[in-house]
Amino acid sequence: MERTCERAVELGLRSVAFTDHAEFTATILLGDPALLPGQFRRWVRDGLLVPPPMPLEGYLECLERCRNRFPGLRILSGVELSEPQWHPGRAASLLRQGQFDVVICGQHTLPHEPGTWIDVVVDYRVRDPADVVRRYLAELLGLVEGWDDFAALAHIDYAMRYWPRDRPPCPPAEFEEEYRAVLRALARSGRALEINTELPLHPDLLRWWHQEGGTAVSFGSDAHDPLRLAHGFTEAAAMAEATGFRPGRHRHDFWVRG
Repeated sequence: MERTCERAVELGLRSVAFTDHAEFTATILLGDPALLPGQFRRWVRDGLLVPPPMPLEGYLECLERCRNRFPGLRILSGVELSEPQWHPGRAASLLRQGQFDVVICGQHTLPHEPGTWIDVVVDYRVRDPADVVRRYLAELLGLVEGWDDFAALAHIDYAMRYWPRDRPPCPPAEFEEEYRAVLRALARSGRALEINTELPLHPDLLRWWHQEGGTAVSFGSDAHDPLRLAHGFTEAAAMAEATGFRPGRHRHDFWVRG
């Protein structure tokens, strides 16, 4: 966190938010656990990858150290909830304890066989790629309609990041109906769509968001490395402005419809 704050100051940013992951879903493993990176092997239990709880106490302590060291930088607490609609009790408990400034939500896993779940990336090994994307967007719709406590929807194109490289590229238009269903529900909820710059968001998705009545966008660099902080923001801002969004007065620095 401290190195990221140093980088934020170097870049002249006014604020930074640390939306640490809170994963709740244990996923089935289809391969040899020994092939997993070391940090993940520690979490394997009975053929499942069981994510540990978010280290909230250490997270908040580190956040406070950063705020003391960088008083001129607005440092927001945050969390990215994964599949909170499936784990409402645990998700709500974490939010009560953390009292986060920013809450975003994302979908990283999918139902597999009865009573089991599978990582979106791994699902590509066992299902047709187009089926994976449609399943993902259906679950994302369930998240938007089934969970209220969040400010922005993270990486709507998460599944497309892992589209198999041995298959021809697939444009979002192939799944326009499914994407629009998610965007309509998100617009009705009054929440923002994140432009995640880990991979450039396809302009069609932002255009559909505007057409479906979306009122705000946020920018997230998904920067697990301080040097990646705010990467792609210039391009993302230009795309948002070209679509009709403008910087707005909001405590989370969202852009709003012009």
